[in-house]
Amino acid sequence: MKKSFLLVLLFVSNLIIAQEHFAGLSTSARGGMIAADMNPAELVNLNNRFELNVYGFSMNVANNKIGMSDILSNSNLEDVLFQGNDPVTMKVSLEAFGPSFAIKVKRWAFGLSTKASGRLDISNVDVNLGKALFNNTLNTNSVLLNSTDNQRVSGIVWGEVGLTAATSVVDNKKNKLSVGATFKILFPGAYSNIGVQNTAGTISQIGNNFYLNNASGSLNIAYSGSLANGFSTFSDYSKSVFGNINGFVGDLGANYQIKSFDDKDKDKKSSKYKNKYKLNAGFSIKNIGNMTFEDENNYNTDYTLQIQSTPQNPNGLNLNQLGNIDNPKDIETVLATNGYLNIQSPIKKTITVQLPTTFSAYLDVKLVPKVYISGFIQQKLSNSQNNDQMSIANIITVTPRLNLGFFEIYSPWSKNEVSGTNGGLGFRLGGFYLGSSSIATALINDTKQVDIYTGFRWAFL
Repeated sequence: MKKSFLLVLLFVSNLIIAQEHFAGLSTSARGGMIAADMNPAELVNLNNRFELNVYGFSMNVANNKIGMSDILSNSNLEDVLFQGNDPVTMKVSLEAFGPSFAIKVKRWAFGLSTKASGRLDISNVDVNLGKALFNNTLNTNSVLLNSTDNQRVSGIVWGEVGLTAATSVVDNKKNKLSVGATFKILFPGAYSNIGVQNTAGTISQIGNNFYLNNASGSLNIAYSGSLANGFSTFSDYSKSVFGNINGFVGDLGANYQIKSFDDKDKDKKSSKYKNKYKLNAGFSIKNIGNMTFEDENNYNTDYTLQIQSTPQNPNGLNLNQLGNIDNPKDIETVLATNGYLNIQSPIKKTITVQLPTTFSAYLDVKLVPKVYISGFIQQKLSNSQNNDQMSIANIITVTPRLNLGFFEIYSPWSKNEVSGTNGGLGFRLGGFYLGSSSIATALINDTKQVDIYTGFRWAFL
């Protein structure tokens, strides 16, 4: 397990990347497929008749312990990660947009999108358990564990194809009201989860070893595909991005605009005269649905964890036995061999995973010509404590921007429930964009989040 953790740290440190993808860009008046991914109703606000997305890539990481100064100062990251009393939470998310296409026909717009996604979540890990497992140290010779949280390490990778339709319900000189929906076909690739909940017990140091004894809890172990052999390196995820069709989700959204389109502009064809507004607001509910992993090699079992002294192990579980493990199968083997697991539910060959359903709302206001400010909020609607639930962070973002038409520059400032306050910078030059929602605070402050995204899209006619 120590090896697995070190690989996770290496993975995160090399990406150093937050949970709102394309922050600042998605609320731009440029609109298009990126905005439609946030709210399907935005697709009808295309600046041109056609849009082709060539590529889009976003990598995000957020944690609640390690700051940029810790990395730059060559601090021992394992020590930093388990300092204090708050449980450790870390979220890694990656999205890659493939070829996508959208067309606008009068009051309607339609889109076809492709995307690959991967996530690694470490949630609510007790700092004392982490110290004993990974640092071989404790503040005292004996500490008590008592946590009702679900301490999880989970990874997942999947592909999706989305079909979007949006239409303007009201569209006159002053107002525009639109609705839209996206239907996504999911291709589950690989999955792994280890979750232990309602944990109670004692960790003791005896000599150079650390033992967990008089312990109880509920344990879930599930895995499918390449992540059964480990989920801490990039190659574990890249081996199987697109599996077979076995999942469907939907997004719903609405959009309202107060226009600032003058009569003298109505016959002009340049895109700088399109999608002009004084106010643009909307909301969406995303990821309504789930995906299912079905394979004879799948494994999904709930256990009751009971660790007590035995003649063979008078001090309980020697945590050093987990020191070099980097996959869920071996963790299960160690616990079962020592007699610490009681099967609570039969072994299942199917694994159904719920996507993180979210509610998002935003408001973009023109302050003066070419200068805008937007607000965005993302709120999760699902319980991240469940073992079958993918997690996501709650976020509030404010973004001032200067939009000159062909060129746009903006600075998103966010409050993330995991990593705290972050500020970034991004720009768009025609169809090319490059940005980060945390580079500003990375340079001037001790941010616990850094991210980057880039892409190119072509709008025409």
